[in-house]
Amino acid sequence: MDLTWTPEERAFREEVRAFVQAKLPASLRAKTFAHHRLKREDYLIWHRLLAAQGWGAPSWPIEHGGTGWNPLQRLIFEIECFKAGAPRLLPFGLGMIGPVLMKYGTPAQKDRFLSRIITVEDWWCQGYSEPGSGSDLASLKTRAERVGDRYIINGQKTWTTLAHHADWMFCLARTDSTAKAQRGISMILIDMKQSGVQVRPIKTLDGSAEVNEVWLENVEAPIENLIGEENAGWTYAKYLLGHERSGIAGIGHCHRELAILKSLAERMMASGESVSLNPRVRDAINRVEAQVLALEMMVLRVATDDTTEPGPKASILKIRGSELQMELAKLQMQVAGAESWPYDPEWMFAESAFHGPGPEYAAAAAAAYFDMRKTAIYGGTNEVQKGIIAKQIIGV
Repeated sequence: MDLTWTPEERAFREEVRAFVQAKLPASLRAKTFAHHRLKREDYLIWHRLLAAQGWGAPSWPIEHGGTGWNPLQRLIFEIECFKAGAPRLLPFGLGMIGPVLMKYGTPAQKDRFLSRIITVEDWWCQGYSEPGSGSDLASLKTRAERVGDRYIINGQKTWTTLAHHADWMFCLARTDSTAKAQRGISMILIDMKQSGVQVRPIKTLDGSAEVNEVWLENVEAPIENLIGEENAGWTYAKYLLGHERSGIAGIGHCHRELAILKSLAERMMASGESVSLNPRVRDAINRVEAQVLALEMMVLRVATDDTTEPGPKASILKIRGSELQMELAKLQMQVAGAESWPYDPEWMFAESAFHGPGPEYAAAAAAAYFDMRKTAIYGGTNEVQKGIIAKQIIGV
């Protein structure tokens, strides 16, 4: 594959860099580089700045309000935004339910929801996992009973990321208990602001509560909120998961964390000299940088594939991306050394300015390490992804 930059591609990269430099608020950039937890308003600010520029849906086609960018442009955009300290774009609307609605939604659903995803007038969360039904998602117990022109939904979802901010949930629920497990599931859109929806935070290793459990008690959803056909939700769920796993590769995130690692190594001192002068540290950084570049090539190969669905190749990206995100977090903590030991979860929520990774940053190194352990689990555990690869690609 010829990856020589064309003049048009260089110009596009410079356009993205200039926009982010001019528009991204310095306070938001500082919080992102410092691994501080972002508030709802922080995400909204960035999303709406992009929407005003016409860049609110980088991966969507023009007819649905997207940019119509090609895979390389999307890759350039992601990497440059992350390197500059921009928050990640919320994946649940743009990268998950959005593509499902475009492919399987009714005209009314597209008209109602797609434009509001771009501006985050509707914040979405994912109602998949349940206690006892994570990797074995087909065993889910949440039920949706058809009563007249609506569904009555009862059950519990867990590990629901950012559900405490959400306006809507795309939910998998069992609509036929007599059918084969995968066949008896439907995908239904649920208004999170109605009575009967309870969101309870789950505190994680880093001291935050980004994920939640969600209780659904006699929650109602009109029949118009059913995606596609009743009992065919597993088809839409797999399509969505393919897009989610491609996103979990996190190539932009990897580039940013690599830059933070290098800066941290330059600033941290050991025995009177910069840690970056230690040959073992330099070797570790060089090795992980080579792996990040290899992942970038993998992402581009999958993105430029002729097929429209990520398929099992997304599992490869999910595994490598999650492994690299964990490795980068581990190396940052190792470079921070003893400075990372007095771990203070409150650092994650601080509003202080950030002047580059140094001793004052080390309090976040352990928190980031703990937080990144989740990447091997969400979106389907890495062990499950290896099974998908063995079955669908290798054929064993």
